[in-house]
Amino acid sequence: MLEKLNIVKQRFDEVCDLIIQPEIISDQKRYIQLNKEYKDLSALMGKREEYVALANSIQEAQEILNIETDAEMIEMAKMEMDTAQQRKPGLEEEIRFMLVPRDPEDTKNAVMEIRAGTGGDEASIFAGDLYRLYTKFCEGKGWQVSVVDYNEGTSGGFKEVIFEVNGEDVYGTLKYEAGVHRVQRVPQTETQGRVHTSAATVMVLPEAEEFDFQLDMSEVRIERTTSTGPGGQSVNTTYSAIKLHHEPTGMIVSCQDQKSSHKNLEKALKVLRSRLFDLELAKKMEADSQKRKSMVSSGDRSAKIRTYNYPQGRVTDHRINLTLYDLGNIMDGDIQKIVDELHLVRNTEKLQEAGETF
Repeated sequence: MLEKLNIVKQRFDEVCDLIIQPEIISDQKRYIQLNKEYKDLSALMGKREEYVALANSIQEAQEILNIETDAEMIEMAKMEMDTAQQRKPGLEEEIRFMLVPRDPEDTKNAVMEIRAGTGGDEASIFAGDLYRLYTKFCEGKGWQVSVVDYNEGTSGGFKEVIFEVNGEDVYGTLKYEAGVHRVQRVPQTETQGRVHTSAATVMVLPEAEEFDFQLDMSEVRIERTTSTGPGGQSVNTTYSAIKLHHEPTGMIVSCQDQKSSHKNLEKALKVLRSRLFDLELAKKMEADSQKRKSMVSSGDRSAKIRTYNYPQGRVTDHRINLTLYDLGNIMDGDIQKIVDELHLVRNTEKLQEAGETF
């Protein structure tokens, strides 16, 4: 374990030296990459210091036990060794998971898209519930949520809503939320009191920076229109809404959230760039047989991943067979336990795939 940590320390020292070099600072892409690596390695260095201190405590306690004759000193040494040896397995497990290579996209911001699926008006209401769930979860993490575009349902909620999430390690935290979410409950529109099943699809895309994906603007047709929706100042009066047509893929992205045409264009380009970047990532994942085997892979958006059952007050994640009877709090954004369990399973899979021995 210490040998691996010492190799990581060598890289940490290299990164510390590189990020202060003028040629690195002037290269924005390289500088951002190195800063992210520095941050990740810093956390691991903290664990290394703790591990070294623990190993030294065990060694010192053993030396005392080998030469000491005083009963009180022997008892103190035994207590110190017992404490250190009890902590050591847990610390080694933490370090193992930290040594698992992270996906490069995990530190990025994210673009989330929620679309109503089967279930008519009830599906739109459920899509709105999911939007509220994720908004509350993101706010609790101190992340910023910004709507890009939406299409309201006839009885509330959304037929579709697209929003950006900006913060720390956003994509890495949210990526396993991608897939089909199913709700079982008595709809507001149901007069017979029967439980219906509806669904909504969630997409989570890593936000692509300009240096992640070079978008050829000659392939993009920009359409400027008046905003639609409730009337008000600047709505239906100025050509501020933006619709982008990506000719090679037929992809269309709209944004009318801002009063400024320039800001709407900027947001729409972010979404388009992120969608195209995600297509490239999907191709890479398809070529990676190990990722295809993962039970919590974020690649298959047609897979039913979670059921929210209101009559029983439960939420079940089908990928890891996790059931929680805490529906109310979960719908209020308290999904951290589910997120943690999903990442624990995926990291365990990665360790097994790597076949690492420590």
